[in-house]
Amino acid sequence: MKKLLYGFCALLLLVCSSCRVKEQWVLTWEENFNDWKLDTAVWSVIPRGGAWSSYMAPYEELYQWTDSTIQLMAVRNTLHPSDTATYLTGGIWSRYKKEFKFGRIEVRAKVKCAQGFWPAIWMCPDPIPYPYGGEIDIMEHLNFDDFVYQTSHSHYTINLKRNDPPKYATAPIDKDGFNVFAVEMYPDSLVYFTNGKRSICYPKVNGGKHGQFPFAYDPFHLRLDSQLGGNWVGPVDSLQLPVYMEVDWVKYYEKR
Repeated sequence: MKKLLYGFCALLLLVCSSCRVKEQWVLTWEENFNDWKLDTAVWSVIPRGGAWSSYMAPYEELYQWTDSTIQLMAVRNTLHPSDTATYLTGGIWSRYKKEFKFGRIEVRAKVKCAQGFWPAIWMCPDPIPYPYGGEIDIMEHLNFDDFVYQTSHSHYTINLKRNDPPKYATAPIDKDGFNVFAVEMYPDSLVYFTNGKRSICYPKVNGGKHGQFPFAYDPFHLRLDSQLGGNWVGPVDSLQLPVYMEVDWVKYYEKR
């Protein structure tokens, strides 16, 4: 009788296990930059604006193409005398065109190095004013560092200057090759990866009070850009230009 009971329990466990659906990431969208031009249904050139985009421009030489990548350039301004900017940089975003929420974003990219060069892969929501809607920095690289920063910004971290829980981590990279940068977006956490290795989890704490976790409310658009100069990265050495960030692909996964 005992053997029969054990057998029944084992059979029941086997049936329940076979019925359980395993969650997995499913690729639902990707951009491979294979067409030698931007897909304008998804991407726009970032316009010149605030401090971080003070050198952005739409000029053709800032967007170089290979068979399978786009290179977002940072150069001295020698070709556009009517433009008073000392430097020019290229950047693209999916703002007002394609947004992402509760999934995994991966970007395969290579960064060149120069003093004052600051390439970034990051996400923001619309139309919430910064920093109340949050900012997801999937990758920021400075100068000749052999690592990148991955950071979660919000009213809580910027205005209130709180770093509990820790808002950022660094992750080593191959400075001479391509690296894969990723973030997984959940209703209660952001989890960052570089080359498949987890670097930091930024969780929702205390119910997200004081704007600590705005990342669960609105969808985010993606920004890929080259930047020059600023207090954080330091002055630009113009003799080390041009440089660029080269992007191979972007992939978006959702849970199934």
